[in-house]
Parts: sequence; structure tokens; C-alpha cells
Amino acid sequence: MITIKPLSDLEIATKSVMKPITEIAEKAQIPAVAIEQYGSYKAKINTSKIEGQATAKVVLVTAISPTPAGEGKSTVTVGLADALKQLNQKVMVALREPSLGPVMGVKGGATGGGYAQVLPMEQINLHFNGDFHAITSANNALSAFIDNHLHQGNTLNIDPRRIIWKRVLDLNDRALRKVMVGLGGPLQGVPREDGFDITVASEIMAIFCLATSITDLKERLARIVIGYTYDREPVTVRQLGVEGALTLLLKEALNPNLVQTIEETPALIHGGPFANIAHGCNSIMATQTARKLADIVVTEAGFGSDLGAEKFMNIKAREAGFAPAAVVVVATIRALKMHGGVAKTELVTENVAALRNGIENLAKHVDIIRTFGVEPVVALNRFITDTEPELATILQWAKDNDVRIARTNVWEEGGKGGLELAKQVLEVIEQPNNFHHLYELTDSIEQKVTTIVQKVYGGAAVQFTDAAKKQIAQIEKFGWDVLPICMAKTQYSLSDQPNLLGRPEGFTVTVREVIPKLGAGFLVCLTGDIMTMPGLPKQPAALRMDVAEDGSAVGLF
Repeated sequence: MITIKPLSDLEIATKSVMKPITEIAEKAQIPAVAIEQYGSYKAKINTSKIEGQATAKVVLVTAISPTPAGEGKSTVTVGLADALKQLNQKVMVALREPSLGPVMGVKGGATGGGYAQVLPMEQINLHFNGDFHAITSANNALSAFIDNHLHQGNTLNIDPRRIIWKRVLDLNDRALRKVMVGLGGPLQGVPREDGFDITVASEIMAIFCLATSITDLKERLARIVIGYTYDREPVTVRQLGVEGALTLLLKEALNPNLVQTIEETPALIHGGPFANIAHGCNSIMATQTARKLADIVVTEAGFGSDLGAEKFMNIKAREAGFAPAAVVVVATIRALKMHGGVAKTELVTENVAALRNGIENLAKHVDIIRTFGVEPVVALNRFITDTEPELATILQWAKDNDVRIARTNVWEEGGKGGLELAKQVLEVIEQPNNFHHLYELTDSIEQKVTTIVQKVYGGAAVQFTDAAKKQIAQIEKFGWDVLPICMAKTQYSLSDQPNLLGRPEGFTVTVREVIPKLGAGFLVCLTGDIMTMPGLPKQPAALRMDVAEDGSAVGLF
């Protein structure tokens, strides 16, 4: 018997025939004057040339707690948009840009998979249209301005020991987490301890994705707190006087990027904060532009609903002033069996008992979405190893608990494999929901964090370290406690302990630091051992990557 090896995502993308981006723009009714081409198949949209109101309904795609087995959230997001297009809906998909950190590290690319991908896959997963480089440059320019201010006399009385602004790099590099700068004598600057975050954790990335205009971008950049004086007073970018220069570095990048799916659905890919260390959503500029051009916008938020979706609801939707019309929760039988205690190497073996245990994780994510007043649709992303008894088990669970569920096979079939899901989504978006935020901005910091831990994670309590308590007192002193909360937490567990899989209960979440991000407009609460500069794994994905003689990529995904 001859076994035919399925094509890889990169092979499928390479063999796909793209339409010129001008044709995609024309079909999306984007005026030619608004298109700035970056080659034949990519463009930026000048949002000032797009008229109309942002009225399209927003469909959010989230997932269960991620596992090494994979869930396929981006793939389902793209496949759902293609399926809605097949049902004659005027639809656009809005995604985040991939970071080189996971591309070169563990995850690989982030443009979907199989026949549910955005193209050109290779360029999007690498340097794309230069947005991340612009954000990195702006971030590091600010660092240079700070150190130059110290060197030139420090008229703002900045305490070098209390500078909280870090440099960034869009790669995983643990060796740069803590560094010393300014060494080598008086001509080299003022010696101080510094460090690097990954670009997607930069406050400028968050600002970039939450800004609603170039004016709003500049104002947010001006509000950034870079550190404190010797008198413990905050120092902002506005005091340094460089918000205009930073805005100049970002003005081209702020325009959303237009590409296409394999099935020629228009896609806006813009911004890319991680959801475990930042707010995990694509830019408001892209989402609102898509809402002017389409009737339905399908977007995603990073990791599980406890992270990306929670922040989408409490931060992005609050800031942008819209409510999700429907939420899709992506799950796989493979991943649920891992949550039920099965090792990755044993996932091909049928195990209904483990699946039943693992379904508790899915049940919790369904409850999370319902807590926000929205009824979710579960997308059961099919794998060839799924057995009929396993399928029957999860379908029966959904029936018993009045949970909408749709089997999807978009990796193999593209939009056709998402038609059942698309039909259910269309039913949901026609029904009113009771969407609401989980906390009021006037609640105390402790109240807001406790609400997230108890209502979203399912935990019992929150413990703040002495350092966090001092930071909270300082934040309250300056009146910053009215900002929403951005939890920095492991993505692998509903708790702050990555090994607690399934649906843990009764746990306490420890907040070790509370960092004000005034430009972004939220407070970051660091939990567990979460790092804002990840490290590479023992066998990084980069080891499988190469370039063929014709210049084409090898092993990118």
C-alpha cells in the first residue's frame, strides 16, 4: 500500500495562486487611493481614505487552554472567514502579526494552516511590512533618549535605579533579560542596570494596537512612564519631549496591512502583542477599518479564553466601544485528552475516560464566555486520529449542557470544512446578547484582580507580594488605579501554575508585581514565573529552517 504524505503548510501556501492585492482591495470596495502597495500581494491601507461607520458585527475566536497537541485557533479563524464568504457574507478576517520569537522558537508560523491560511505565508511570518521593526526602533529610540538625558546632565532628576523602561528585540534571547549599559567610562554614558523584553511585550506594541488614530497614538506615547525621579515622582515621555519623534517612526506602520486567504477572503493583519504577557489582540485600527468595509469581521485573541478573550472583552472592546456578536471556542479531542492526563506520545490511542476528564477544561472556557453574557459556539477541530466513540462523547456532552458545537475540518477542506460552524455563528449573531465587562474601572486594583481570578480562572483567592502591595500604593497615590487590568499569566493552565491542567479549583494566584502602563492604558499584573523575554527551547524551530537554491523558504512551518 502506498502512503501519500500530506503537503506541509508551507508547501500548500507555495502552491496556492494569489490574486494581485489590487484585485482583493477592489472586491473589498477599498478605494484605490487608500492602497499603498508593498509588492504585488501585500498592501497597507491608508485609513484616512476609508469613509463610513464601523458597523460590522465582530466574531471573536478563542480556545481552550493550549497544549503541545495543538488546537488550531488561527486555522479555524481563517477557515471560518472563508466559510462565511462561501455563504455569501461580506466578511473580512483580522489577525495579529506573527512574532519572530515563536516563529524561530517553539510554535513556528502563525498564519493558519493547511487550506485555511493567509498569504503570502512566508513574508507574513518573517519581516512582513516592517511594522515590528518600526515598533522595535521606536522602543529602543526611547531608551537611547533616556540614556542620553542622563549623560547630558539629567535635568529631570531621573533616578537611574528606578528606570522601568526596557529595550526590546523581536527574538527569544534569555541572555538579554538583565544587562548593564553605560560601561567604559564617562564618554560611554551613565552605568545602570537595564534589560530586554521581546518586542511583543513592549508597551509601544500595546499602544500601537490600542490607538485609534495618529493623534491618539502620539498622546498615548506621551503618557508612557519611563521611570521615577530621586523624589519618587513619575517621569513621562512628554517630559522628555520625544513623543513626536516616536510617532514619526510609527506613522507608516500604523496603517493596517491587507493580504488574502487562500480562498481570496480579504485579511487585515496588524500588531501582535502576546496574550500571556500583554493583551493579545490585533490592532483596533485594523478591526475598526474592517468593520467599515465588511458586514462581519472574524478576529482572534491569543491563547485560551482566560487570557486573550478576557483581555479582548475587558480592555480592547471597552476601549474600542463595541461588543462581540459571537464567540467561538476552539477545541480538539487531542488537546482535551492531554488535559485529561494523556501524554502527547499516547494521543493517537483512543481514551474516552481521559477525554471525559479533559472536557472539564472546555466546560470552564464555555463558562468564561457565558460569564461575559455571550453564548459561545464550540469549534471541534477534527484530527484524523479522532475515533467515533470519542466524537460521540464530546457531542453528547455538548447536547447535555446546551452547548453549541460544530465539527470543523478547515485544515483539509478550507472554507468548506467550516460551513457547519459558519451556519451556527450566523444564527448566534442574529440573536441579542447581554455582553458586559466583568468589573468597573472604579473598583480597586485588588477587587479587579480578584474578579478575574475568581470569575474567569475559577480560583479561590489572590495573594499580593509585599513588592506588589508597595507598587499598588504608589499607583493609587498617582491616581492610576482606575485603569483596567492586564494579567501576565501562564497560558497552559487556568491557574498561575503551568502544570495544573484540566479545570483546577481552590487555587490562589500570586501577583508579584504591578506595573503601570499609562500609554497603553492598563496595569500589568505579573504572576508566577512568567517572563517578558522568553528563551529558546532545546530544539528551536530554527534548526529545521533553510533557504533553497531558488530562494524559497524551507521548514518555516
